[in-house]
Amino acid sequence: MAKSESKRQTVQVPGVDADGEPVVRQLSVSNLHKVYWPASGTTKAAFLQYLVAVAPVMVPHLADRPVTLKRYPEGVDGQSFFEKRCPSHRPDWLATTTLPRRGTGRWGKEIPLEERRVPKPGEREDLIEHCNLTDTSGLVWAGNLGAIELHVTMGRAPHPDNPRAVVFDLDPGAPADVVTCAEVALRLREVFDRLSLAAVPKTSGGKGLQLYVPLNRDETTYDDTSDFSREVAQLLERVHPELVVATQTKSERVGKVLIDWYQNTLTKTTVSVYSPRARERPTVSTPLTWDEVSDAADTGDAGALTFELDDVVARVERHGDLFAPVNELVQELPRLG
Repeated sequence: MAKSESKRQTVQVPGVDADGEPVVRQLSVSNLHKVYWPASGTTKAAFLQYLVAVAPVMVPHLADRPVTLKRYPEGVDGQSFFEKRCPSHRPDWLATTTLPRRGTGRWGKEIPLEERRVPKPGEREDLIEHCNLTDTSGLVWAGNLGAIELHVTMGRAPHPDNPRAVVFDLDPGAPADVVTCAEVALRLREVFDRLSLAAVPKTSGGKGLQLYVPLNRDETTYDDTSDFSREVAQLLERVHPELVVATQTKSERVGKVLIDWYQNTLTKTTVSVYSPRARERPTVSTPLTWDEVSDAADTGDAGALTFELDDVVARVERHGDLFAPVNELVQELPRLG
């Protein structure tokens, strides 16, 4: 896709049809010259080109997961909003997955259009249809809406109440930073090693890191992953009280890293791997090797854990999908305590 000064143009983007066969779809895209990240001069065209480049590794981590779009139609300096419900103007080929509204305690599978319940005026609907981004064309369609950030759940259709991984979101409280998060990540890895569990690290694209423990077992529940993540976080807090906190009280987080285990619930979402972030520069939530985490902790180089659009494309060309084990590795959570 070439950059253009025209407000709207048609591009051809690869996709797959309902039978899984490859198709090429025509998408109408607009305002490709618009600058989405002013600090770097990165345009909407460059953003969409990035999505096309990383789609082969990004889509497997989005497909069949309820996606929440965080949209920035005017770029990162403009107004933004979260969009859980897939827009009604979505193309007819774009599938959806459903999740309950927070607090309803319900979940649902794909609901045929003719069977969908229309809420009465003033009545709150308990299920939300999220976009299901299963191919490059769906990803580009969402990007054209200004969906710079894509956030996903730990579960996927047809059983969104079955988490496929445990996530540990490491959030530093200043003056702690991403290097401090790397130190905590290594402490967590020691725990996982003793439990014979593998974990996969990635950057948040912001100030923190995230560790994923793949499960991919149909019988795992959110009660299992929530209990496990809480117990591990509290263990690290007891062993390293100068470094780790397991509660969200802001006053306790100064100079420490919050191990946020609260993400392991049905309706919580975490930024998707390979998703850009709406920061000053076009940073990306990027999968890491454990050697990179260890080197950053040893050298104190926060920049070594910061990657922008072009960096990530080059890393994918060099390494492939470092995050693939999250979709592929089958592990069983041990009972703690």
